[in-house]
Amino acid sequence: MKQFLLCDWLGMDYPIIQAPMAGVQDSALAIAVSEAGGLGSLPCAMLSVDDIAHQVSLIKASTNKPYNLNFFCHDTSEYNEIKHQQWRVLLKPYFDELSGQYDATIKAATRMPFSHDIADVIEDFAPPVISFHFGLPDAKLLARVKSWGTKVLSSATTLEEAVWLEENGVDGIIAQGLEAGGHRGMFLSKDVSTQIGLFSLLPQIVDRVSVPVIAAGGICDTRSIDCALSLGASVVQIGTSYLLCHEAKTSQLHRAALKSQRAHHTALTNVFTGRPARGIANRIMKDLGYMNSSVPDFPYASMEMAQLKNLAEKQNLDDFSSLWSGQNVSGCQEISAFDLTKQFAEACRIVS
Repeated sequence: MKQFLLCDWLGMDYPIIQAPMAGVQDSALAIAVSEAGGLGSLPCAMLSVDDIAHQVSLIKASTNKPYNLNFFCHDTSEYNEIKHQQWRVLLKPYFDELSGQYDATIKAATRMPFSHDIADVIEDFAPPVISFHFGLPDAKLLARVKSWGTKVLSSATTLEEAVWLEENGVDGIIAQGLEAGGHRGMFLSKDVSTQIGLFSLLPQIVDRVSVPVIAAGGICDTRSIDCALSLGASVVQIGTSYLLCHEAKTSQLHRAALKSQRAHHTALTNVFTGRPARGIANRIMKDLGYMNSSVPDFPYASMEMAQLKNLAEKQNLDDFSSLWSGQNVSGCQEISAFDLTKQFAEACRIVS
């Protein structure tokens, strides 16, 4: 079977990749998944270079199985003070309601793109797999990564993005369907109307490219794994189902939302970071509109919302929290990620 050939290529026992989920996990989740025979992933975009080195060291000390490091490779625009002032005016009533005040001295982005400085730190580790979101780094930096023997994956949300990724040297393509939680990997267009469901996107990409394709979005059980593999995916990538696992760092408020009826209403929004991302609908998304043109550019937009989030969560409110989630939470279980991965592995054996 094609998927098991790719498993050999990536060093995995089963065609299962754990989706990197920044803010709700560290190395513990990645280690558990890799130890179970899948490919555990560590999200690095919100980590300092020292934190990246520490977390990778923990992975290396805990497992000899392959792992994936995930990075963003977005273009960082200049900080726009005027736009942020306008944004803060819009958010001021919420700060007042929470009896809080905005700290205007904070002007640092919380999500940084992949760089040579980061490459300097991870080069000695020679990570088996690196995945990118929002395209690929420049050709020189990409060549440096591949010189380590590292396999490179990246997300495509449209057929055009998949073709571009293959033409620019990617080793495998993650077909990210509209169902997926968290940030859309879109990079050739800002038009969210270009985004389509996995089972429409996947066969188009499989028919067009020659590199392996990984299916992501709404994968949570035997049926969805079966559908993805039968449509030509070599591997499936699963994220949301891991959010309730013991090793996940998902907050109690986020966990409660995932276990409630609210989890059945997710939406794409840019109000938290400036880029479209899927999460459980909450008050701020509804109040400001899911896609709001006043939001500052990614990644700076998160500065104001992060402060609101911290104020609200101290009062046990998730009104301003980014409750990232895919459209299908039915696979979420409060068990170890190791055991959940083994369940998915059994599903893969059934469908093979």
